[in-house]
Amino acid sequence: MTLSITTSTLADGAVELSPRGEIDVENAYEIREAVAAQLSSGSPARIELNMRHVTFIDSVGISALVAAFQLAAVSGVKLVVTRPSRFAHRQLWVTGLLGLFGNPQPFDETVTA
Repeated sequence: MTLSITTSTLADGAVELSPRGEIDVENAYEIREAVAAQLSSGSPARIELNMRHVTFIDSVGISALVAAFQLAAVSGVKLVVTRPSRFAHRQLWVTGLLGLFGNPQPFDETVTA
């Protein structure tokens, strides 16, 4: 499966990046590049990575998330993960990185708005 990333601006001015698919060795760089593009086009107060539709993430993908976090931090921008899929949440938990990304709760598909 490929990776696609949708970008939107939230009501409070934060930028939301929504990756869909698998984040792995072949495409992990796209996460960092998407964050870099947002930082170069302005300076949002916050970047949210909505990982609801991430079906797989490997160690290279995790590394790309950390690199994106560091890149944002150098620019004074907070980067957080929101609504991670159960798989993505587990990977962040196992690696000890949940706290770095704002302690997001896993997205629960059984809850309806």
